[in-house]
Amino acid sequence: MTDTSTSVDDTGAKPLSEPARPFSAFERLVAWRYLRARRKEAFISVIAGFSFVGIMLGVATLIIVMAVMNGFRTQLIERILGVNGHMIVQPIDQPFNDYAELAKKFSAVDGVVEAIPLVEGQTLASGQGGAGTGAYVRGIRADDLEQLKMVSGNIQTGDLVGFATGEGVALGSRMAESLGLSVGDTITLIAPDGDVTPFGTTPRVKGYPVSAIFEVGMSEYDATIIYMPLEEAQLYFNSEGTVQSIEIMLDNPDNVDEMRGKIEAAAGRQIFITDWRQRNRTFFNALQVERNVMFLILTLIILVAALNIVSGLIMLVKDKGRDIAILRTMGATSSSIMRIFFMTGAAIGVAGTIAGFLLGVVVCLNIESIRQFFSWVSGTVIFDPELYFLSQLPADMETGETLTVLFVALGLSFIATLIPSWRASRLDPVQALRYE
Repeated sequence: MTDTSTSVDDTGAKPLSEPARPFSAFERLVAWRYLRARRKEAFISVIAGFSFVGIMLGVATLIIVMAVMNGFRTQLIERILGVNGHMIVQPIDQPFNDYAELAKKFSAVDGVVEAIPLVEGQTLASGQGGAGTGAYVRGIRADDLEQLKMVSGNIQTGDLVGFATGEGVALGSRMAESLGLSVGDTITLIAPDGDVTPFGTTPRVKGYPVSAIFEVGMSEYDATIIYMPLEEAQLYFNSEGTVQSIEIMLDNPDNVDEMRGKIEAAAGRQIFITDWRQRNRTFFNALQVERNVMFLILTLIILVAALNIVSGLIMLVKDKGRDIAILRTMGATSSSIMRIFFMTGAAIGVAGTIAGFLLGVVVCLNIESIRQFFSWVSGTVIFDPELYFLSQLPADMETGETLTVLFVALGLSFIATLIPSWRASRLDPVQALRYE
């Protein structure tokens, strides 16, 4: 008996069972015909449409959410490290009464950008009309404040001339707004640890002119921090001739572990060192956990859409049983049938993934404009800085993370097509045509 699956007809053409390469023109043609909607296949087409939309929205949402969370982390780290030191050195055996000399030693260490002596303390600040709020005063030298570009480079009104002469203070824009203050006004600070009198310790009350108002862009800092000249802060907090800590700025904040030994050697005395990761460990760990959980949750959207592909293809295989049987009797192999339905399902997944990627990129590039538009439409403040720390909605797309989202979506789509395609390839032509 002649095997028709490997024979050649009178014209010399190869039969359907021997495609020249994987995904032959014949297989692509049949797969494309199955993708096009027909009246009697409308319900299957609706399922395919929902699968496409589901994958598109899942991919786009995952890209947008991951980009926003990355933007959050990047912006928060930038602002936190732009205001606070990368390493904080505190005394153990004796106070830092030689802080100027220590700061020079630390600054001379390779990898250190600057060493900043600080005097810090909590106060109650009041402005016009008796309004008051808690404030965190940081005593700092004028030259060091100039080097904090996150502050000195974001002066909204005023300047640091009065600060340099020791006659004024610099405060955040949100604090100035809440207290009704502007440049030239006087802010009154009340410290609980004041002067000791025969009647006990009395709070220290003193007024300072506002010489500059800055806006870091992180609401927590803009609403609480006041910068005061170092000498004046030493007098105000009863710390004449000493500082509480020396903050060290590094050229690479991630090198804090490597720099720890060098700083200890440069100090030549017992010191206690903490770094920015230790001080903000809980905060950034919470961000990382939330980021991972959101990735898993949003991946389920893509998984549900991929399951829709499975149901759509199974219904398509059942509907096309007669066509599959005819193709098999004409010489199409089971692997050819499997590739046809694999391409049919994979096309939905690939198209949905590409559309979702494009939608996600467009939204990420215009995220702040979109936020402002919806705030205008709804008449409410979306992404309130008082709750989310930042004044703008950030989005930072990472190439590796975006590629991971695309590969996950494509992988789930391809896996979803395997079972229906395999069922189609295993269909017995005799059973399919028995009742036709």
